[in-house]
Amino acid sequence: MSVLGAKFRINAKEGIVELEGTVEFVDKHLEKFEFFNSAIRDAMCRGIEQGLPKQEESNAKSSPLHIRTKLSGLQTNNTKHSGSKQSLTLPPIPVDLKANDNKIGLREFFAQKKPSNHYEKTAVFAYYLSQFNKKTEIRYGEILCCYEEVDEKKPSIIDIIKNSIRYKGWLEPGYDKFTTRLTISGENFVKFDLPLQKTNLLLEQPL
Repeated sequence: MSVLGAKFRINAKEGIVELEGTVEFVDKHLEKFEFFNSAIRDAMCRGIEQGLPKQEESNAKSSPLHIRTKLSGLQTNNTKHSGSKQSLTLPPIPVDLKANDNKIGLREFFAQKKPSNHYEKTAVFAYYLSQFNKKTEIRYGEILCCYEEVDEKKPSIIDIIKNSIRYKGWLEPGYDKFTTRLTISGENFVKFDLPLQKTNLLLEQPL
């Protein structure tokens, strides 16, 4: 491994993954293993539902993947990270999404744009926060607040934003952790490609 003193071990028999290295190395890779842990649990549950024998069902339920981390260098035992204590669940962050004299409300804007999936929804939310709330960087929790405002089911926002950055190009990473920014491509998509603009073009045609 390229990082000096950084390593990980997998004990498949005991269901243990150990990470060892600097704080940066551990933080960088911990989220990935937490995601794999969740996927393994889901796979176990699907296997149980498909009819595993009772004994195997009991073993599957009692055999989660454990993640152990160890910090190298000058770190002490008090600064050790525990995989079981790490959580990728982010809380919504309150933000003003109501209509006023200077802006449209998010609910009306969302209804006009009619996004059909989570990637489109996050782009619409990022556009609203950027254009109407004048935010340069958007926190993930603020996007979750937008989901609550329009009464939509919240996704795994970290995965949605990462995939939007990687595959759609509508968002880009912010300077701070768990922040993002709307790209020119994302701005154009929401402004020109979603349903509202087609309606406007018809309305703006001369009689």
